[in-house]
Amino acid sequence: MPANEDEMQILDQWSNRLAQALQILDLKVDHDLLLDLARKSADSVTHAAAPVTTFMVGYAAGLEAGTGSAGTKEASTASVAKAAEVAFQLCEDGPDAGPASKGWADTAQ
Repeated sequence: MPANEDEMQILDQWSNRLAQALQILDLKVDHDLLLDLARKSADSVTHAAAPVTTFMVGYAAGLEAGTGSAGTKEASTASVAKAAEVAFQLCEDGPDAGPASKGWADTAQ
């Protein structure tokens, strides 16, 4: 996690620039959630798990938000939270625990 306010400001500016370049102008990134998830997965699994975990959570959230009530900011935010919850639980279970007993498909309702 960035150590100070300056780093968070730089991260916010970077996220805004990247969102514009990717043409996802209405995206609001929950930096605290993603940084916490990256830290937790790096600590629980291996350092390289951090970017992979955050990517996969974003991908799963995008797929989830693309179905049902697609297109709303609320749906996107809820999808990220749900996918992050699954990833946090896997981190708690540890790297060798096997598949989660309650995975993404089980929580998508």
